[in-house]
Amino acid sequence: MIDIFSMSLNYTNVVINIILITAFILNLVFAFTIIFMERRSAGSIWAWLLVLVLIPILGFIIYLFVGRQIQRDHIFSLDEEDKIGIEMIVSEQLEALKNDDFSKGNHQIVKFKDMVQMLLYNNAAFLTTDNEIKIFTDGKEKFDSLLKDIDEATDYIHIQYYIFRNDSLGERILNALEQKLEQGIEVKMLYDDMGSRGLSLKDFKSFRKNGGQVEAFFPSKLPLINLRMNNRNHRKIVIIDGHIGYVGGFNVGEEYLGKKKKFGYWRDTHLRIVGDAVNALQLRFMLDWNSQATRDNLKYADRYFPDVDSGGTIGVQIASSGPDETWEQIKYGYLKMIASAKQSIYIQSPYFIPDQSFLDAIKIAALGGVDVSIMIPNKPDHPFVYWATYNNVASLLDAGVNIFHYDNGFLHSKTLVIDDEIASVGTTNMDHRSFTLNFEINAFIYDTHIAKELRLAFEKDLEVSYRLTKEIYEQRSLWIKFKEGISRLLSPIL
Repeated sequence: MIDIFSMSLNYTNVVINIILITAFILNLVFAFTIIFMERRSAGSIWAWLLVLVLIPILGFIIYLFVGRQIQRDHIFSLDEEDKIGIEMIVSEQLEALKNDDFSKGNHQIVKFKDMVQMLLYNNAAFLTTDNEIKIFTDGKEKFDSLLKDIDEATDYIHIQYYIFRNDSLGERILNALEQKLEQGIEVKMLYDDMGSRGLSLKDFKSFRKNGGQVEAFFPSKLPLINLRMNNRNHRKIVIIDGHIGYVGGFNVGEEYLGKKKKFGYWRDTHLRIVGDAVNALQLRFMLDWNSQATRDNLKYADRYFPDVDSGGTIGVQIASSGPDETWEQIKYGYLKMIASAKQSIYIQSPYFIPDQSFLDAIKIAALGGVDVSIMIPNKPDHPFVYWATYNNVASLLDAGVNIFHYDNGFLHSKTLVIDDEIASVGTTNMDHRSFTLNFEINAFIYDTHIAKELRLAFEKDLEVSYRLTKEIYEQRSLWIKFKEGISRLLSPIL
């Protein structure tokens, strides 16, 4: 009996040893991969090594789900013919910039031609100069406008959201789309599989029966398991007939109408664009759609890229970024704007966890006499992210940066306004996740009227905000300091 027990114990010990050795070897493999094989910042490397060392078995499981980097080739592809067309547009615009023969009627474009060139070179973000833009800061107004435009569509509707909820707002939009399908209108919908948790293709039974086409971005291979948790399509794009485009921060759900008690009023910023910038939104949707669609791929057609005579004069570049790209294009756009500021910088972002270069750029601007104001929410939707944001903005107080907490609900707006001259609005938060991990899109706008309108919206928000001072910050409790410390350690992988 004792011999049997002893043999059983020895066998158990052998199994445990094998597991421990395997875990150790896997940790070494992942550590080697993180350090030598993947393109990461030093902060991100140390953060992942900390996770792998402290929680050996669980650590590499977490890494499998949220740590793996995406391969940069062949995610989004264009037909060679279409690629040549885009390259030709970019080359012509770069040549015009080089020869100082470029949009001489638009003072902002001439003044910021180096920024135009940077986005052209890094992102093929071709410039359009004939746009009209309407700004929405209220969810009800935005979705009323969207539903009206859907109702008036005559050719096609392409719609893409990070979050699309199957609630009253989602049903209203789906019903409107199904009505257009019955009229013979082409409708394609793309949603993010992780952002839209709880949504599945079976929720689109009626939509698909009527001829609608729908795809999920990076869908789960197994129930509740998605190995691309960290690389999500955070874009929000709608294109209607190639004439009207929407881009900005609002997703589809009742909370964006201010109907969730947890968040209260939802303050966001979204754009309605009429003009040739819609072509850039269509191109982005086409790339995203074709990357996920197994059939019904979009091909270039004149109907998708019409020449829109909006009568507007606003200059716009649509820039996108993602983990498939070598350059952090939108981050570079932000940094270029901050570096060019002479008088004022207005920033709104729910998540403010940028790298040191970004923080230094803001400090340099503030110390150089630029009036820098940053507004963040006063409540978290993600606890670690909130406390990391709180710590980051507080680090700017000594440089003279004005920090405000929005106190009238939840602030989700992602805007940057410089000197009442240029602005950026889109889906990109000022954090590591948006800059390097998610797929994002922003409109860079060269127009004084739009810039002033966004600045006035910021100032209106000040009426329902309170200022964070050094005195208030230093009075925080030990518990808050602890949460800040943990969040700061985790910030490279948040």
